[in-house]
Amino acid sequence: MPESIVALPPADRHRVVAGGFAEQVAAVSDWESPTPVDGWVARDVVAHLVEWFPGFLAGGGVTLPAGPTVADDPVAAWRAHSAAVQDLLDGPSADDTFTHPMAGEHRLADAVDRFYTADVFMHTWDLAAAAGRPSGLDPTFAGQLLDGMVGMEELLRSSGQYGAAVPVPDDADAVARLAGFIGRDPAWTGPAGGTVRR
Repeated sequence: MPESIVALPPADRHRVVAGGFAEQVAAVSDWESPTPVDGWVARDVVAHLVEWFPGFLAGGGVTLPAGPTVADDPVAAWRAHSAAVQDLLDGPSADDTFTHPMAGEHRLADAVDRFYTADVFMHTWDLAAAAGRPSGLDPTFAGQLLDGMVGMEELLRSSGQYGAAVPVPDDADAVARLAGFIGRDPAWTGPAGGTVRR
């Protein structure tokens, strides 16, 4: 990733973040490897991103084209899905108003950025951890996400989408602090025999 993706517009930030996730997807050698997400294996991380977001968009009247399934080919499924999202962000509808019954009203590109690209960014850590690989995540953007989430911690926890925060050392970097906040143990050791390296 570049020095920081914080200043990038939504389309460019997605391009970088999705590309970083694609690198982790391509490096997976065992799709049944456990991840830091309790009960999830590597395949489940990809399935989560490919499966929840089309439904979210559909709630606001936006349809993504169907692609290969994660069960059949996780690599092809991610490639097709991320390309479809990128086409949306690069296209004329990116500036349209997107109204979702749960998420409210946003510019479409901003909704993708806030609710989806950030999720891809955080799950990149999970997939990297499963393989004991460097996550390559931008610490400045991780810090920005963390700062935004801390202010609505009670709401996030009550949603059931995040587990209890995991304590991290006082000198932990922003990526480790973000991982701990969303319920991951930054010292989690996977089958590859090492903790995830930032």
